[in-house]
Amino acid sequence: MGGKCPHRSVKKRRYSHKQFRRTKFLVKGDDAVYDDLLKPEEQRKDLPVDEDLPGMGQYYCMHCDRYFANVTVRDEHFKTKKHRKRVKIMMGPKPHTQLDADLAAGMGMPDNGPKLMSMS
Repeated sequence: MGGKCPHRSVKKRRYSHKQFRRTKFLVKGDDAVYDDLLKPEEQRKDLPVDEDLPGMGQYYCMHCDRYFANVTVRDEHFKTKKHRKRVKIMMGPKPHTQLDADLAAGMGMPDNGPKLMSMS
């Protein structure tokens, strides 16, 4: 009669966990955003209407790579600490790229030194 309830040992992970929610809204890498910000105003494209994005894709924050539902939400976002930190990062030195990471890990082109003599 006694004992544990059989379903207590199984803990199902629901989709409300932070890891899942983070991957739901994928953003561009820091280096890609940095390159977009360096483009002159004339080269930047107007935002196309996309009904899959919030606010039809018209309200966009370039620094954070996020779309918003309307102007007021976007303007509130501009006042947040996260946005201000992101702007500060993007106005600083150029972020690291994947090439920098590969070279630091020793995965770049091999440096075998100068070729001394050929064996022909």
